[in-house]
Amino acid sequence: MKQINPFPFAADEKRYHTWNYHLRNHFGHKVFKVALDGGFDCPNRDGTAAYGGCTFCSAAGSGDFAGNRAEDLVTQFNQIKDKMHEKWKNGKYMAYFQAYTNTHAPVEVLREKFESVLKLDGVVGLSIATRPDCLPDDVVQYLAELNKRTYLWVELGLQTVHERTALLINRAHDYECYKEGVEKLRKHNIRVCSHIINGLPLESNEMMMETARAVSKLDVQGIKIHLLHLLKGTPMVKQFEKGKVEFLTKEDYVSLVCDQLEILPPEMIVHRITGDGPIDLMIGPMWSVNKWDVLNSIDAELKARGSYQGKYFQKEQVIAE
Repeated sequence: MKQINPFPFAADEKRYHTWNYHLRNHFGHKVFKVALDGGFDCPNRDGTAAYGGCTFCSAAGSGDFAGNRAEDLVTQFNQIKDKMHEKWKNGKYMAYFQAYTNTHAPVEVLREKFESVLKLDGVVGLSIATRPDCLPDDVVQYLAELNKRTYLWVELGLQTVHERTALLINRAHDYECYKEGVEKLRKHNIRVCSHIINGLPLESNEMMMETARAVSKLDVQGIKIHLLHLLKGTPMVKQFEKGKVEFLTKEDYVSLVCDQLEILPPEMIVHRITGDGPIDLMIGPMWSVNKWDVLNSIDAELKARGSYQGKYFQKEQVIAE
C-alpha cells in the first residue's frame, strides 16, 4: 500500500510549507524578494493613529535590510538584486515594499511607486507590507486591480491578539481592525500574510500560542513568525530596562515555533520562521543572529517529535468549535 505523505508541502527535509517551496512550485524556478524602501511614513509615527511607532520598530521602519530611501526605487532594486545574485546566480524577483507602511499614501502615489518596479525586467510580483488601518476603499480597489495582473501579497502586522500587549507595544489598532482588514482584502482574493512576534513584553507561552491559534482560523494564506529582537534606539529599550522584556532562549523559541507549526493549516505558507536584526544594533537575544542554526534546530526538533505543520490542526479546530 502506498504511504500518504503527512507533510506534502515539505522540501529539502522541511516539515513545513516553506515560502521557497511555494514559489518554486508556483513559478517553476527560483524567485527571491528584493526589499525596498518606498519612502512612506507610518500612521503610528506621524500622528494619524499615534506617535512614536510600535516600541519594537527600528528607525528604518522594520526595513533594516531594505534599500536606501535616499535612492530612487529603480536604483534600490538594482543594488539589492545584484547583492542577492551573489548568493543565487539565477532567479526572478518579487519586489518587496518592506519599510514603514506601504499603503499610507494617496492611490496616485502608490500607483507611481508600484508600477515603477513592476515594469522592471524579471519582476514577477509584489509583496506590500502595511497595516490593517491603512486600507481605505480606493486603495483596496487598486490592490484588487494589481492582483488581477501580477502575483500579489499583502503583509499585515498583527504581532499579537492580546490587547494588553498591543497597548504595551503601542500598536495603535485593535484585533477587530485587523480582522476587518483581512476581510477587505480577501473579498478580492488578495493573498494575505499575517505577521506575529514571539517574545513580546509580558507574554506567556500560552498567550503566544493563542495568537497562533487565532491566525490558524483567519482567512490568511501565509504567516511570518518573528522572534522579538531588541535593537538599540527603539522605544522598547526603556521597557527592557524596566524589566518588561525578557528574551526567549533558543531552546524555548524552537519548541514554541514547533508547537505553533503543529496547529497551523498544512497549506498555510510559512514565509518566515525566525527574525534577526543588524548585528551592530542588536541588544539581544544574540543567538538569533545565527539564523541558520535556528532554522536547523527547528527542523531537528520537528524530526525528533515525528511532527510536521498541521499535525494537530483538525484537533485544534474541533476544540475551538
